[in-house]
Amino acid sequence: MKDFYDCVVIGAGPAGGTTAAIVAEAGHKTLLIEREAVPRFHVGESLMPETYWPLQRLGLVDRMKSSGWQRKKSVQFVSHTGKESAPFFFEEHDDRECATTWQVERSEFDQMIFERAEELGADCHDRTRLMDVRFENADETAGDGGDSQPRATGVVVRDASGTERTIDCKVVVDATGQQSFIAGKLGLKEVNEDLKKAAIWTYYKDAVRGEGDNDGATIILNTEGKESWFWFIPQSRGITSIGCVGDHEYLLKGRGTPEEIFNEELARCPGLQPRLENATRVSKFLAAKEFSYMTSAHSGPGWVLVGDAFGFIDPVYSSGVYFALEMGVQAGDAISAGLTSGDLSEKSLGHWATDFKRGASHLRQLVHAFYDNDFSIGRFMKEYPQYRGNLTDLLIGRIFHEDAGKMFPDMQRSIEKTRQEKLKQSEMTA
Repeated sequence: MKDFYDCVVIGAGPAGGTTAAIVAEAGHKTLLIEREAVPRFHVGESLMPETYWPLQRLGLVDRMKSSGWQRKKSVQFVSHTGKESAPFFFEEHDDRECATTWQVERSEFDQMIFERAEELGADCHDRTRLMDVRFENADETAGDGGDSQPRATGVVVRDASGTERTIDCKVVVDATGQQSFIAGKLGLKEVNEDLKKAAIWTYYKDAVRGEGDNDGATIILNTEGKESWFWFIPQSRGITSIGCVGDHEYLLKGRGTPEEIFNEELARCPGLQPRLENATRVSKFLAAKEFSYMTSAHSGPGWVLVGDAFGFIDPVYSSGVYFALEMGVQAGDAISAGLTSGDLSEKSLGHWATDFKRGASHLRQLVHAFYDNDFSIGRFMKEYPQYRGNLTDLLIGRIFHEDAGKMFPDMQRSIEKTRQEKLKQSEMTA
């Protein structure tokens, strides 16, 4: 580990690993640090098909094909009554190779990207903890050259031996996940009060999967009352990741152990129960807060946020890894260009963020609809079958084009129609 780098990336998840790989490949001196030993466990195993393109950019598509991970060709939804939707097969919308994606083991997937960054020239160190990000005096630098944020000048880290080191650099990349170190330090984090969720999950062997090309489908299953939902993510070696998500207050406050809560919610999920009748649980129960948030600034002079450090929406449509990879590519290119030109301003390093947020907002709208008890994907498709391609686009992750949100006005009309019907029925029975 040297005393100076062009770029220091903090956190070796998909976002950090990708950013480091892109910057190092361009010939810039790059350090990638991870506080845990690599490989390390992480949830978030389901990939959107659009991950194909950043993986192609990293030169990893062939490794993905030979990985042995479960192939994912579809997404399916199950109502609170147990009624299953027709699967959304990605290849029906796009017959190219990119329409098939993977359900990954994140420890192995993240390690693959970590090693790829090293192959491309980055210095990669695990068991190295960030202690601080160093900034010039904010009062002196804010507004300088059009920048509204303080300038980052380096980091303080503690290496695997326990030694603290100060490292100077031109650019700091915060890929610390939901810790979002820089956003916390500068007061940039904005929590979405409408999406304060929590998750409890575990792993089963021999759960009943879909048939044929639907065998690797991510399945979203609602519970009775729609106060929670389950994910069903088939992985390799017969293992399935199964998790329950609900409002934080509902799921965790004043209830029992994670196992007890999980089983109580499972008893309310008629679509999931038969899939687990002959399955064996092979892991302990895990729990995490899934608060949705965004950051009010995503870059500053000499620093940029990527991945969950930039923002987090919700686990329901499995957008997290794709967003992380895509941000890694876009931020990596911006950093490389800035290092070459000498322009490491807030605008230069974060020029891509506005368009990215615009595309991500379409997924955010779909997430809010999912949690609206007056919305049904099945009903919406019956009322407006012309939007099946648009909805599949969103489920694929194809969100960065001008027509990505064209279905939302009619989707809102569907929701309002359901509300009016419920109100009328309530008045008739009153």
